[in-house]
Amino acid sequence: MSGDRPWPQVPVGNKDYTEANVVIVGGGISGMCTAIDLIARNNCRNFIILEKSGGVGGTWRDNKYPGCCCDVWSHLYSYSFEQNSDWTREYPGQEEILEYLMRVAQKYELYRYVRFNTAVDSARWDDASKKWKTTVSVQGGKDAEFTNTYTISSDFLVSAVGQLNVPRLPDIDGLGEFKGKLMHSARWDWSYSLRGKKVAIIGNGATAAQIIPEIVKEVDHLTIHQRTPNWVIPRLDAAIAPWKRSLYKWVPYVRQRKRADMMDFREAFYDAVFDKTSPTSQFIEAMSKEHLQAQLKDRPELQEKLQPTYAVGCKRVIITDDYFPVFLRDNVKLETGKIDRITANGIVTDGKEEEYDLIILATGFRTVEFMHPIEITGKAGRTLSSIWKEGGQALYGVAVESLPNFGMLYGPNTNLGHNSIILMIEAQSRYINAMIKEVIAAKSSGDDLVITPKPSRVKEFNDEIQSELEKSNFADPGCNSWYKMKESGKITNNWSRNVVAYQKLLSQVDWSDFDLDGPQAKKLSNSQVTHLGRVVEESTVSYQTMGLTALSLAAVGAGLVFRNSARLRLR
Repeated sequence: MSGDRPWPQVPVGNKDYTEANVVIVGGGISGMCTAIDLIARNNCRNFIILEKSGGVGGTWRDNKYPGCCCDVWSHLYSYSFEQNSDWTREYPGQEEILEYLMRVAQKYELYRYVRFNTAVDSARWDDASKKWKTTVSVQGGKDAEFTNTYTISSDFLVSAVGQLNVPRLPDIDGLGEFKGKLMHSARWDWSYSLRGKKVAIIGNGATAAQIIPEIVKEVDHLTIHQRTPNWVIPRLDAAIAPWKRSLYKWVPYVRQRKRADMMDFREAFYDAVFDKTSPTSQFIEAMSKEHLQAQLKDRPELQEKLQPTYAVGCKRVIITDDYFPVFLRDNVKLETGKIDRITANGIVTDGKEEEYDLIILATGFRTVEFMHPIEITGKAGRTLSSIWKEGGQALYGVAVESLPNFGMLYGPNTNLGHNSIILMIEAQSRYINAMIKEVIAAKSSGDDLVITPKPSRVKEFNDEIQSELEKSNFADPGCNSWYKMKESGKITNNWSRNVVAYQKLLSQVDWSDFDLDGPQAKKLSNSQVTHLGRVVEESTVSYQTMGLTALSLAAVGAGLVFRNSARLRLR
């Protein structure tokens, strides 16, 4: 290693190209957050970020389809430690989010740690060396001329690949036979002109609801294939005026208060997805029906086809103002029949074939197959596919049975149906970095420390949240969603409580949850708990309290002025 700094402060260089303290798989929001915490909390720079694509940003680099945007408010969809005062809209678009993430990567000097165009093929825990062996394929043309595959040895492995990274192709006969243009929404080809084309889009979820209003302006004809309708509520997006952006920049308290208000509002939506009889659920249901009827007035046949019958929250609620009006256009057709097959020329629905120039697959991702297609092998040669044969599960969504010195972000049962996922990711990064800290400390002393969650604790935790999820709207048998396994119906993706509950759960590491092996194990076992704290972003003081405080201060101030004036008059 070069330089005179002690390990692990020295970044990985040429001579130790295949060795690192930590390997992070993924350069999106989760991977970047973990890397920033590694530097800030552990003073560790001996790590590598492996990124399959050619840039940072994760899902916000992959998804660049027309109309791509976030359904969480911009001021809530950012790191708490790197809030952005310059958002131009209340809801951020893909390009603006990507620009924000690139600025963060630049500010924290993360590019030096990233190996782009590098896909992870497998990761195997070596019981003898107590290290992870991560094998990668180099996909960049010129870089592959140096070596097209190699293996990295690391003390700790972090999965930051998330849930929305591998496109899911629909199981429809003949999909590969189509001779026209076929593209998945997450692999959008901007070189292909839509002008004058006859187009079909398969899928009508959140992604499709963003694409459709944009492309309908250009295409000659669009057929929307709908399997089940969605609950849709108004978006009410708006530009953020320059004076407001200046206020958020120069008066940080105002920006922070706005973020807290947004978090409070979103947390309140938790009831809507967990109790269909709750006032919040009934409010959203009424709002959605009113929205549908107002935008498709005098079109009862369309209203009937677009009105869901399952519980609010079973599938992700769509937030949009311009989706329903699309169905009033002459060049749009809503198709609710079952797709029989795809042919060389088009789509056969209920026995009738329709020809198309382009078929768009807005069919989501392989969400329940966490870390697919990476082959993971843990202790004693146990594979992740065997560990998760009945569906993904992890302790707190972070630590996986039989995978030592391993942590994952946005893992099983950590997705949200009501709030910003970044609020969850920051808690996970802090928790994982606490584990990494102990491994680093042991290595610095010349020892090894192996941290593995106890299978009994993983099961206990999973049983607990599954019992809660079974009572939620996610479990409604009236709909299929990417939150759950198709065969068993087990909900593998979503969290069963609100964000604050999760943050509190991960605000400390209880070492009794883990099997610890190594000279440092006894010390950790004796300490029992490492307190981490959490970022408190929800409102802690109500507007009523602030108002009463302001009035009290004003009254005190007025009293002082009056008393001083009286003294002056008496002189």
